[in-house]
Amino acid sequence: MATGFGFPFAVTPRGTITPDPDDDADLRGRVVQVLLTAPGERVNQPEFGCGLFNLVFDPNNTIMAAAVEFTVGQALTRWLADELVVAGVDIRAQQEELVVEVAYVRRRDLAHRAVRVQFR
Repeated sequence: MATGFGFPFAVTPRGTITPDPDDDADLRGRVVQVLLTAPGERVNQPEFGCGLFNLVFDPNNTIMAAAVEFTVGQALTRWLADELVVAGVDIRAQQEELVVEVAYVRRRDLAHRAVRVQFR
């Protein structure tokens, strides 16, 4: 199900709006939105997000990595379950860097995709 608009904006002969041809980028963008939005940040959806930015001052160790892995998987399943299945969340904590890699399967065509977010 496409949710973005194509560019340039156009109307099909049937009177519908042309969808964004890059559904993959749209879904990746929504995954990143869930990851980077802090719960309470959105007024109309105060529970939305998982708040990775809130972890900036937390210790970078295996306990925090396990907590992030669980939180990311739960948030993506809650907010994007109609569009994807989380295949795995990989957290790598190295010195002052945290790498979050989410592997998922797009429900529409069962395509395997991944998103990587790095924090320093």
